[in-house]
Formats: sequence, structure tokens, C-alpha cells
Amino acid sequence: MALLVSFIFFLLSILSVVLFLKPSPNNLPPGPFSWPIIGTLLPKLKKQPHVELSKLAQRFGPLMLLKFGVEPVVVASSHVAAVEVLKNQDRLLSGRFAPHSVRIKGYIEHSMVWADCTDYWKMVRKVWRTELFSTKMLDIQAHAREEKVSELMKFLIRKEGEKVNFADVIFGSILNILGALIFSKDVYDFEDRTDNNLGMKGMIRQLMILAAIPNLADLYPILGGSDFQGLRKASAACVKRMNESWAAIVKQRRKNDDHSKNDFLQVLLDSGFSDPQIDAMLLETFGPGSDTSTSTIEWAMAELLRNPEKLVKVREELDRVIRRSNNVKESDLPNLPYLHACVKETLRLHPPVTFLLPHRAMETCQMMNYTIPKGCQLMVNTYAIGRDSKTWEKPLSFLPERFLNSELDYQGNDFQYIPFGAGRRICPGLSLATRVVRLILASLLHTFDWSLPDGMHPDELDMNDKFGLALQKDIPLVVIPKLRK
Repeated sequence: MALLVSFIFFLLSILSVVLFLKPSPNNLPPGPFSWPIIGTLLPKLKKQPHVELSKLAQRFGPLMLLKFGVEPVVVASSHVAAVEVLKNQDRLLSGRFAPHSVRIKGYIEHSMVWADCTDYWKMVRKVWRTELFSTKMLDIQAHAREEKVSELMKFLIRKEGEKVNFADVIFGSILNILGALIFSKDVYDFEDRTDNNLGMKGMIRQLMILAAIPNLADLYPILGGSDFQGLRKASAACVKRMNESWAAIVKQRRKNDDHSKNDFLQVLLDSGFSDPQIDAMLLETFGPGSDTSTSTIEWAMAELLRNPEKLVKVREELDRVIRRSNNVKESDLPNLPYLHACVKETLRLHPPVTFLLPHRAMETCQMMNYTIPKGCQLMVNTYAIGRDSKTWEKPLSFLPERFLNSELDYQGNDFQYIPFGAGRRICPGLSLATRVVRLILASLLHTFDWSLPDGMHPDELDMNDKFGLALQKDIPLVVIPKLRK
């Protein structure tokens, strides 16, 4: 161990000399003081970086330079800065910085999430956009999603009067929705509590955690080939288990050569993708989509429980549009504007990804009168943008009414509101995600009354968050369902 520490210190010493002799570009964005080699020292950054960087932006401005180790990182914290990154300089800043923990052989070569805008990236994105997330495909598969949500309601009816870990059951339901769209089968059993059943859910959560842990190899490129913290090894083990969970399904489908299935896997097989390519696409469909959608629904329920007058308005709308004995259908969603406003307000206050996945400057460029050097990382702080008092009235309050009769939407055209990003890197699955979130939330509120356990008052509900690739509640929401009469 001592030899390893000495070796790392030797490498960093060499790096310090190289960096000292290397000239820095002029006119970089302002930012807090950065020490040589160590970078910017921000003690609170590790726990809640979205909050800490939002505060720093108030001091240094909407475009701010930090040093993570020796790596320069520019943070955009206003809608004006977001326009520059995601629209005006979209082409030059469309590169991707992939953390070393996800640079896993056999996966990273076929990733779309972490790839630069190559021809392969464009081809895969087109398949996602036209085959999985197109309006036509979403409409065709609406009934399958409704069936999965109905199964969730039946499970919760059996749990009536009991304490329920809200995020756990929502996560399982979303996995089954994705399983129906991708494989035409369930991947999660609500009643089975064995490790085998919990495997996919656990692996997805573990991958999200590992990707958010600061990695020495990301801070010091000279260490890039190493894995001193074991993050890449742990991530690779999760990816291997995920691939194994659907390997038999893919193998059987290839063997049978059955083209009757109208699902995403069949599209991939008919398109001639190899097994490693399919593995990467399935991983990136199940992973980010299930975790972020779960968090959004959990935050929405927590906000409505804390704001009972808003909950009453949603219920009144649901009862007016949908008969009490009927299940919510996706065709009902356009007739539920207040529910939609609640979802939009939740995404503003609690964006599923507080920092859009890091961009990378493909070339040196000028932005807001500052120089952005080639290779620099860029992060867009959607958390700060959604809570900017210059843009939003009462930014810390849950006010769905602000979205009623408003043209603001999350399609990437309104840069003061970009929970799913914008430009060529906008989330390809936002159409599916917003349908699923609204369908599940509407069904939960239409079918059940909800209360907090142990006589807890809504004002006592903890609303602190926990940073990760998906912004989660620090203390998971536990609730008690009661069937509405």
C-alpha cells in the first residue's frame, strides 16, 4: 500500500511540473481559487454539489470555472448560460465526458449515453427515436403500460393499511413497464422478495451510485488506466449481471427467429445489431429511465402530501374527468391539465438530473465573452436554473398554478425550464417518461387516499435530497394506502 501511495505521489509530482509549464488560455470564466494539483477546495461539494454550486454561482456568475483535481470544469447556472451551451454552441460543445467508472470494455464502445456525436451515435439515437419513443409506437403500446399500472394498483390494494416504501414499488412497476415494451414480459415480481427478483433493481441503483462517486482517475488523467478505488471493477460486475439477466431472452429470441413480437428487442434483432450492442442499448434504456422516473413520482407525491390544498385540486380534476370506478388511461392524460402542472412543477423543483450529463468542448470556443478551452468539461446546473429567483416567482414554493395557461414546456425550447436537457443531447426518452409519470401518479391519486405513518403530520415530512445521477429523497417516502370509497 505504501508503495502504491508513493507511486501516485510521484506521478502527481510530474504532473504538477507539466501543468506549471503549460500556458493557460486567457480570459477564462471566473471562479473560486484553485490550488495546483488539488484544484478547487469545496468541503460541502461532496454531499450536495448542486446546492453548493448554485450558491457559488450567485457570487461568481452564471458561467463559472472550477478545477476538479487538474481538470477544468465550467458550470452553467442560468438560462442565458444554458442557451449558450445547449443551443448557440451546441455543435462545438456536444462532446461527452465519460467517467472512468463507466469505461467498461464491451460496453463503452457501444454506449449511446456516453458517446460523442459519431455516426454510430446518430444511428442508435434514430432507432430509439423512431422505434421505441416515437408517438406511433407509444400509442400502440399504451394498453401494455396501462395493464402494468393496473397490476401495481392491485398490489397496493393488497397492501391497504400497511406501510409501503413508495419508491420501491414504483421502481418495480416502471421496470415492468419497460420490460413489456422491450421484452413483452415482466422483469419484476412484487411478491417475490428474494435476491434473484431484486437483482435488476439493485444493480441499476448500484450503477447510479457508482457513477456519481468522485473518482481519482477523472480528476487526474494520468491515472486514467488505473482503477485504484475499484469503481470500474464494481461497475463492470453490475453490467455483467444486468447482461446476464436478459441473455437467455435474447438467445431464445434469436434461436426461434420469431418476428411476431412487437417490442423493442425484436426491432434491434431485425435491424442486425450484435449482442454487445443490444446489451448496451438495453442497459441504457432500463437504467436511467427507471431511476429518474421513480424519483420524479416520489417527489411529486411528497409535495402533494405536504401541500394538501394542491392534492384536493388534483383529486377534483380526476373525479371530474374519470369516473370513480374507472381506471386512468393514457387517453385521459391530455384532459388533466392540473395534474400535468403538478408534474411540471415537480420537475422544476426536483429535476431528475441536477447536472445534465457532462458535455465536452470539441474545439476551443468563445462563450459569453469567455474562452472555453478544447477538452474542457461543461456542466449545466438544472437545479439552479429551476430555482433562479430572477426567472421564477417564489422559486422555492410548490406552485403548479404557474404552469396553467403557460407555454412553458420541457421539450428543450424554453431554457429556463430544461429538466430533460435541450439540443442534440436532449433526453431521447422524455416522451415515454412523462407519459409514465403522469399515468402512474394519476392512478395512485385516483385509486387511493394516502397518509403518513405513525401519525406524522405533512409538515414534518423531510424534503431534503440526496445527490446522485438521479436526485432522490434523502429519507425515502413511506406511506399508507387506503382504497378510496
